[in-house]
Amino acid sequence: MTSFLGNILGSLLKFIFDMVSSIGTESEFISYYGIAIVLTTIVFKFILLPISLHQSKSTKKMNELQPKIKEIQNKYKNDPQTQQAKMMEMYKEHNYNPASGCLPLLIQFPIIIAFFNVLRDPVRFVFKDPSIYEAISKSFLWIPNLEQPDPYLWGLPLLAALTTFLQSRLMTSNVEANPQAESTQKIMNIFLPAMIFMAARSFAAGIGVYWVIGNIFQIIQQLISNRSLGKIKEETR
Repeated sequence: MTSFLGNILGSLLKFIFDMVSSIGTESEFISYYGIAIVLTTIVFKFILLPISLHQSKSTKKMNELQPKIKEIQNKYKNDPQTQQAKMMEMYKEHNYNPASGCLPLLIQFPIIIAFFNVLRDPVRFVFKDPSIYEAISKSFLWIPNLEQPDPYLWGLPLLAALTTFLQSRLMTSNVEANPQAESTQKIMNIFLPAMIFMAARSFAAGIGVYWVIGNIFQIIQQLISNRSLGKIKEETR
């Protein structure tokens, strides 16, 4: 499955690479391949945007239902069967499917893994020709080779961690949760960026570029979403 998707995404990256390489002269510090990764990531995120928006709506809906969920849990805490039945009635009444928040993640996961494979092995999925290696081993900004890890810890690893942290904070800024959930979220907001930082030290730099650009895209999307949500809340007061 990931190989099939990898060939499709690799073809998209190759198409954009050919477009970019046909315009102007390649800079010494900004390779065509690096520009192609940035543009492909943006296109990739736009393709996944409907799924991402659906997930955001599902999360927002679940947040709105939290008071009712907590009320049912407290009222029927000694009667699990009745509690479950009341939960299902409440979900049906508000036209909400609890599984709807997980489905977008299940759809995105193999696509993201496939794109990771594409950037980890561009000769196989993108260019399909080992002789093209020179095109992907050129420098991009401070990165000497996008197929190798960024040698500078303050570069992509740090940017990947910081953008992951900011994205995670923005995603939870409008979510009301109980103290225990908030404590867990705070731990995840630190643990996840730290994990991404360590991973980015060993990943191909092309993957790091994809991750940072993808996070920036998500941050902008979340800022727009949070601003819209804030206006709706003010209007309903």
